[in-house]
Amino acid sequence: MRKVSFRAEQWPLHEPFIIASLPVMHFGEVVVVEISENGVCGRGECEHTNVYDVGYADVMAQLESVRSALEQGADRTALQQLLPPGSARNAVDCALWDLQARQSQQPVWQLAGLEAAPQPLTTVFTLSLHTPQHMAAVAAANAHRPLLKLKLGQPGDVERVAAVRAAAPGCRLVIDANMGWSAAQYLAYQPQLAALGVEMIEQPFAPGEDQLLAEVERLIPVTADESCQDRRDLAGLVGRYDLVNIKLDKAGGLTEALALARQARAQGFDIMVGCNVGTSLAMAPALLLAQGARYVDIDGPLLLSEDRPDAMRYQDSQAYPADRALWG
Repeated sequence: MRKVSFRAEQWPLHEPFIIASLPVMHFGEVVVVEISENGVCGRGECEHTNVYDVGYADVMAQLESVRSALEQGADRTALQQLLPPGSARNAVDCALWDLQARQSQQPVWQLAGLEAAPQPLTTVFTLSLHTPQHMAAVAAANAHRPLLKLKLGQPGDVERVAAVRAAAPGCRLVIDANMGWSAAQYLAYQPQLAALGVEMIEQPFAPGEDQLLAEVERLIPVTADESCQDRRDLAGLVGRYDLVNIKLDKAGGLTEALALARQARAQGFDIMVGCNVGTSLAMAPALLLAQGARYVDIDGPLLLSEDRPDAMRYQDSQAYPADRALWG
């Protein structure tokens, strides 16, 4: 019989992480699920607070609700019906993938039917929302990185981008408004941001308030994050967004995320693979998903002041596949 356990963990950040839509974060706060069977243990990790306001108590309650089913042998297919998309299902789904890989002695990429083993990828490095001066200082310290992602969504956003551009002139820039703009701001900002070399805008409006994107020329490609949780959302994004940001915590695990990526590509969307603030245990399956993505945002461990002992290797902004001791 299986044994299922889960626990909350806090991982300190280098500095407070600020985005427009959530309280200031001082720790990476995650939940780890472990599923053991016949001496073999699979692990998965989720962040217990996300954009859908799923907090620690909600995640723990959801996990407790499926403990019995998991201990009785529920698999990943059954899990899709036992839990809704979201953080709790992600941690369980990834733990089940890891368990299967260890039991079968096959890596997850083979079990998932992918064509090749995952390769190292270049991730964005995220600058949290702050004053133009502070963001410029952080950008200058990270000017060796090829791609910076700026958290925006407050008055003064163009000034923030201009300050970062001046501080890191050689970096590519993408931005995330975190639902913080009005239609008027989007229309005013778009040409100015294009002139500053911004190459992608993520989620300018709240879900359901994005009709404008279908009515005006998008000078810069726009990515759906909060507007795209799983495959059910894709139909409503056509003609409004150019890319979808797939996060394991939103989709509810690698199983749905892989299916979402296939369907999104089939419908003409480019892919971004994102993350929440977490350890290498959360980034390992995300890196597998991110193979071939246009943008990769799996820099969670770069924002932490420490990571797991069996952590993924990051060399500047290059993320390397996890050792199987960690996951998969």
